[in-house]
Amino acid sequence: MERHLDYQKVAPGAFKAMLGVEGYVRGSGLDPMLLELVKIRVSQINGCAFCLDMHAREARAAGETEQRLHVLAGWREADLYTDAERAGLALAEAVTLLATREIGDEVYRQAREHFGDKGCVDLVMAIIAINSWNRLAVTFHVPIAAAAD
Repeated sequence: MERHLDYQKVAPGAFKAMLGVEGYVRGSGLDPMLLELVKIRVSQINGCAFCLDMHAREARAAGETEQRLHVLAGWREADLYTDAERAGLALAEAVTLLATREIGDEVYRQAREHFGDKGCVDLVMAIIAINSWNRLAVTFHVPIAAAAD
């Protein structure tokens, strides 16, 4: 697939703004492994090969297991994830699929129970960010990096 354009070069201000949101999320205090799981799950839903590749690599480098990465698309059927991770993944799916279904009260309640008010806002910001990155990468056909491992 041929890359359409390099959005970083064409609109560096937009790229800088996205990095600002990403920096906020990284400094939010949310568990970095939860963030990687959320980024991977959202990227699975959106079909973003670039982000899937990048975040799977980052999760592995941070110590995530192959089993949890392989099973992530079916997380509801696996006892491999903590209650907090499950709440985060449920919220990630609900926000990502907002156009086709509402965010149920139970999804919100569980997220708030595990992350509190600020944590919920931070997690939604992370979900918004990865959805935005996915849309940039898919729209402009950003190629995945050559495997280094």
